[in-house]
Amino acid sequence: MKKQNFLKGSIILMLSAIIAKALGAFFKIPLTNILGGVGMSYFSSAYSLFMPLYALTTTGLSSAVARMTAQSSAFGMYKNIKKIRRTAHIIFSLAGLAGSFVIFFLAKPFIKYSAGNTDGYLAAAMISPAVLFGCITAVERGYYEGMSNMYPTALSQAVEGIVKVTAGLWLCGYVSGNSGYFLSVFPDIKDIRALSAAAGILGVTLSSLGAVVFFMVLSFFRTKIPENQEEKVLTFSEISSALVKNALPTGISAVVTNLTALIDMWTVIGCISKYSHNNIPVGISEQEFPQFVYGSFAGIALTVFNLVPSVTNMLGKGILPVITHAWENKDKKALNSGTSQALFTALFIAVPSAFGITVLSEHILNFLFSRQADEAFVCVMPLKILMLGMVFLCLSFPVFSMLQAIGKAAVPMKIMLVGTAVKLVGNLALIPLTGINGAAWSTSLCYAVIFTISIFIYFRHADIHLETAPFISVLYSGLMCGGAAWLAEDISSRNNASPLLTIAVSTISGGIFYIISILLSNGKFLKIKTFAENQ
Repeated sequence: MKKQNFLKGSIILMLSAIIAKALGAFFKIPLTNILGGVGMSYFSSAYSLFMPLYALTTTGLSSAVARMTAQSSAFGMYKNIKKIRRTAHIIFSLAGLAGSFVIFFLAKPFIKYSAGNTDGYLAAAMISPAVLFGCITAVERGYYEGMSNMYPTALSQAVEGIVKVTAGLWLCGYVSGNSGYFLSVFPDIKDIRALSAAAGILGVTLSSLGAVVFFMVLSFFRTKIPENQEEKVLTFSEISSALVKNALPTGISAVVTNLTALIDMWTVIGCISKYSHNNIPVGISEQEFPQFVYGSFAGIALTVFNLVPSVTNMLGKGILPVITHAWENKDKKALNSGTSQALFTALFIAVPSAFGITVLSEHILNFLFSRQADEAFVCVMPLKILMLGMVFLCLSFPVFSMLQAIGKAAVPMKIMLVGTAVKLVGNLALIPLTGINGAAWSTSLCYAVIFTISIFIYFRHADIHLETAPFISVLYSGLMCGGAAWLAEDISSRNNASPLLTIAVSTISGGIFYIISILLSNGKFLKIKTFAENQ
């Protein structure tokens, strides 16, 4: 069994995650251009039903299997490793099968109750098998990760992404191009966009099946595990209990994280009808308009919003062992240093991204979603508002990891519940007053509350104090970045530059000013600190 050290394994997983995110963007952006706002509402509604059950059954599974496998491997208990893998497959395949049946049979009543129509039920039904396939894949990934071999996880993620892009987009395009035939096959569905969304989401199911097939093929090349005569072999009951105990808290936290998507689905479609709107796009009826707005917000604005946090999420994984080591050894200096580095790096990435996307939101959306001008127009202002929340979300990921490192693993789940309540109240109060902008404001407020509470608890429990100068320099440099990007955007727009050229020129200009400002402001703060210390 080929093993990697921590650094090499982390780099492999981070690169695979970046590739997976890129493939996800290549899937979601063309899909939105094909389906439009209403079609994406069918797609997003199905995902809103799917993700909580998927998260509950699979999110903590890989880490639970990996932890138990690594423990047994450290003591040479290879019979236990085989039994852990076999037991995990049995209990979690049953859990995945149950989850698939729940989604399949709840598809029609869930979509009818939450979205106000039944056309979207087929999309939810099409994604239901992915829960079972996801559980099988999670066990295999956890097994290999526990044996310190990260390549199978990385390769399986790449296989998933490739199958999703190719199969999902081809199926969606094929159904859209043969609407008459498929509407006759499914006479109870009146909207071809619902069938196209179901075809696109079938690509997601096929991608999860592709990962299962990958591990089946890999099993023929797996190195044989040595046979030892262990005195103690865990029973089926002991392994099951340990797996569930380790996997369930993480799974519940993931479910809470996904509640914001459910809240948007439940509230946007219902509340947007109470907002007095005058500019309904051509080809969209008044009855379809709430779904059009929800689909545009979920499929476009939130897709762009989640790109940068996916990077800082990896940062949270990287800081976890550093803070754990410092905490266990009571090394206050290392604890302060690690915390400062993690938060500074997250802010360093998030702030210029937020300013840049705020300035260039219209150009970015017009470039990425060129075929859906009406949907992009709806999302310009919400995307600007979401950037405030994006900064707080980027900072929250490493803080959650640091809370886990100091023994506060249950705290993030409780904080997320508070944030979810803020999101729900915010949507109900703001959407009828400000339209879809209200959903964006409530999202930003939600993540601001989450970060504020989490950083307060972490600082209080860890008893650390950070220097503010580096963080002030990032905020100051971010303002300079945004100002330079705005000037470049204004000049490019006056000269009728294309969206791509405008984005490129503005990004380069903002980036140059950002780096120069960071270097100059950090030098200034360093001189002030040195002078104060000498006094």
